[in-house]
Amino acid sequence: EKFFFQASNPGQFENDSDVLWQRGHVPETIVYHGRVGINTDAPDEALVVCGNAKVMGRVMHPSDSRAKQNIREVDTNEQLRRITQMRLVEYDYKPEFASVMGIKDT
Repeated sequence: EKFFFQASNPGQFENDSDVLWQRGHVPETIVYHGRVGINTDAPDEALVVCGNAKVMGRVMHPSDSRAKQNIREVDTNEQLRRITQMRLVEYDYKPEFASVMGIKDT
């Protein structure tokens, strides 16, 4: 079964890339085996979005409390002691990175 995409360059999705997009095992899902870039032709992670992203639902993350159990309070004094042992730093972004990422205040 073929998938159809609309893009500024429709030819971008022809040829060998067709085999990378597949229907997922879960209904109404599509799987891509590789990296996906939006507004970039050089994604260096599984998904790279260069620009704003609008989320109309929830963003699930492994740190979400809905994915956890046995949540309990900790000894705050012990945790503060551990924090004081952390190395804290300040930094400036490298200009070449900031310009590519659209970061104005480096």
